[in-house]
Amino acid sequence: MTGANLLSGSQQPWDQELLDIVDYVYDFQIQSEEALRTAWSCLLDTIGCGLEALEYPACTKLLGPVVPDASVACGARVPGTHYELDIVQAAFNIGTAVRWLDFNDTWLAAEWGHPSDNLGAILAVSDWLDRSGQRPLTVRDLLVAMVKAHEIQGVIALENSFNRVGLDHVVLVKVASTAVVCHLLGLSREQALNALSLAWVDGQALRTYRHFPNAGTRKSWAAGDATSRAVRLALMAKAGEMGYRSALSARGWGFYDVSFRSQPFRFQRPYASYVMENVLFKISYPAEFHAQTAVEAAITLHEQLQRNGRAVDDIERVVIRTHEACVRIIDKQGPLWNPADRDHCVQYMVAVPLIFGRLTARDYEDEVALDPRIDALRARITCVEDEQFSRDYLDPEKRSIANGITIFFKDGSSSGEVLVEYPIGHRRRRDEGLPLLVAKFRTNLQRIFAAEQAGKIAETALDYQHLLGLRVGSFVDGLVPVSP
Repeated sequence: MTGANLLSGSQQPWDQELLDIVDYVYDFQIQSEEALRTAWSCLLDTIGCGLEALEYPACTKLLGPVVPDASVACGARVPGTHYELDIVQAAFNIGTAVRWLDFNDTWLAAEWGHPSDNLGAILAVSDWLDRSGQRPLTVRDLLVAMVKAHEIQGVIALENSFNRVGLDHVVLVKVASTAVVCHLLGLSREQALNALSLAWVDGQALRTYRHFPNAGTRKSWAAGDATSRAVRLALMAKAGEMGYRSALSARGWGFYDVSFRSQPFRFQRPYASYVMENVLFKISYPAEFHAQTAVEAAITLHEQLQRNGRAVDDIERVVIRTHEACVRIIDKQGPLWNPADRDHCVQYMVAVPLIFGRLTARDYEDEVALDPRIDALRARITCVEDEQFSRDYLDPEKRSIANGITIFFKDGSSSGEVLVEYPIGHRRRRDEGLPLLVAKFRTNLQRIFAAEQAGKIAETALDYQHLLGLRVGSFVDGLVPVSP
């Protein structure tokens, strides 16, 4: 018997946290129609976000095969492109594109993140399995996998803050993607546990690339990196690579002692479908989610300024009444060096709509940011925490992301506060938000595809009952641009 087999046969128990994830992925039946329908909306929105990112050279320069011009027969496709890649690199491509513009869905709790990042791994593996004939998969199977990946990432995030120990939330993308991909690939439970333990053992990414003075574009490809690593670990486990039963709890050397201040994870609820049902969509504004309601309030205030004949030069100061996470993560003063820095600064995300009445992905680029009015106004914007807002942010029955903005003018008058508690992408505003989400999807299709193909994709994708039964390979076929 080899050393690896001796170790894998150890009587040491698996960490319960790993067992719970694998049991959920392999056994739990998704019965919530709300979760599946929300996953459908999430699928369309996430693909659309990836298509929009293809307009940005900073993103596309990172896409394609590792070796230039290489292709894989019957590989996985990258929507909106002609790439056909091995599933590890395809996961990187898809995950990077959907995350690039900070416009895909969001989950906010003790930790935050973007659960649809997991689609990088899920779509790449599902497309490959279906097209290669290894396992027939429908879009419904895809949606179920999305619900489960969302749930793993989001439930762990409810009570456990990785950012407070300096770690990036993409560790949860890697863990969730690994678990779900193992099931898609047909791994045994033991193999899935092995892969999941490897995901925790991996060195975890520091958050330094999301914050001053190092904010940069890695935050736009970190999730793609995590999903590709998840696929790689699942394939290694399928090939027989061993795992580590106390990867989290081992004294001195486990994740808890090394990376989590010796604190085990806390859990608010068991895994089911809560996260997908409550996920937040970025519908109108590509802004870090703690600022979504601030942007919405700023747009309203811009309209007030226009109606009342006020100019930005009339503003003495602006006060944002907000929640603790906004202050801690995106309250920034001083120089902003690049688009990645700007889209994580609440002052910038409020100044632009106050001046222009809009906030688009292009507004983070240099040609807009160099307008001197933005920095001049940004310097006059301050944040003040409201403790009730902070409590409501963490309340599982509310999950608000409140921001209130007041403008004080040089003549001593003020605007009165414009308060937005729930962004348009919130569960409480689904009826209002979903038609706009569909419009966003149609717009993103038109960025890449000719009118006829965009129309066919929309016709297929927006027919929920038909889409559920469609094979994944056929669905992705439609997302490959037809040559003119």
